[in-house]
Amino acid sequence: MSKQAIIDFFDHFAPQWDADLEKNDAVIAQILDNAGIVAGVSVLDVACGTGVLVGDYLQRNVSSLTCVDISPRMIAIAKQKFSNTAVEFICADIETLPFTKQFDRIVVYNAFPHFFEPDKLIEKLWGDLKPGGMLTIAHGMSRASIDKHHEGPAKDVSIGLMHEDELAQKLMPRFEILVKISNATMYQVVGKKRIVD
Repeated sequence: MSKQAIIDFFDHFAPQWDADLEKNDAVIAQILDNAGIVAGVSVLDVACGTGVLVGDYLQRNVSSLTCVDISPRMIAIAKQKFSNTAVEFICADIETLPFTKQFDRIVVYNAFPHFFEPDKLIEKLWGDLKPGGMLTIAHGMSRASIDKHHEGPAKDVSIGLMHEDELAQKLMPRFEILVKISNATMYQVVGKKRIVD
């Protein structure tokens, strides 16, 4: 799958993204609690879309927030929605984007199946975390629901959401697994960065 096809897909759906979004605030709160999103941490939001979680991060008084998405139209909408904040929005491919700093927390929310080389993504994000930092891969619905959703228009720009045990295995030994949840309302795996020789 070409990156351009993914960009085109999300650019196409960006204008209606927020209107079609189903957001469960209680599930989001649990995901962010598990992700260690607390006051004073620096956060990298990977595949941020239209800034779905930006308001939630800001309510938790994070020290800095960097949001990255590969879709120019998604980023444009996010910037417009949060124009009066100090959030940094970057339109780029996270897999090749160099940073001059590391982050306390990295969150990939409702986006992991759109990365066709998950091992490459995990390795990159490990490098973008501070020692002891936490990586969260999460969805605000069940794995079965995500897979069913991706049988629709997104079928050509996504792969199946891997079983939480398989994802945990992929994160080791670079991460200590802190959270592993897959139920009727959410999916989340959280790893704490290990220092690997």
